[in-house]
Amino acid sequence: MNNIYIDVAENCETPEWLDKVEPFMQKILLELGKDQWEVSVLFCDDPFIRNLNKTYRQIDSATDILSFEDGTEYPDEEGTEWISAGDIAISVPTFLRNAAEFGVSESEELSRLLIHGLLHLSGMDHGEAHIEKDRTFSGGTEEDKEMLVLQEKILEKLGTI
Repeated sequence: MNNIYIDVAENCETPEWLDKVEPFMQKILLELGKDQWEVSVLFCDDPFIRNLNKTYRQIDSATDILSFEDGTEYPDEEGTEWISAGDIAISVPTFLRNAAEFGVSESEELSRLLIHGLLHLSGMDHGEAHIEKDRTFSGGTEEDKEMLVLQEKILEKLGTI
């Protein structure tokens, strides 16, 4: 089993779908073969994620998701080894705009982002590769595209929140 901690930033309204996030993330982690992972997810607004993006990536703009990989291992009171996998921040306004722009449901876009974030925490990266509106992949190398291809396969297999 994994521990998933979910929070909503102070200036962000609590989404109605929030209680569906943890069970969906458990399914993703099971699909990825991850066990004894701790992950935190923060839902925030554009100014909050823009500040994170500027501070940690030197990009002064909002984005839909940021992942901060940790990887620290530690034992709990019973001696079970845990991995502090890292933190994920998702901008609710940006992901909602992206869903409309891509012509997909909000549920699908959120599910895609959760998979995306967990793949990053697993050590994967997509470089300059990205997904186009027609769901084709562009930019980056073939190796870069592997993460996005896996993301879409997991989404197809698990469905959405």
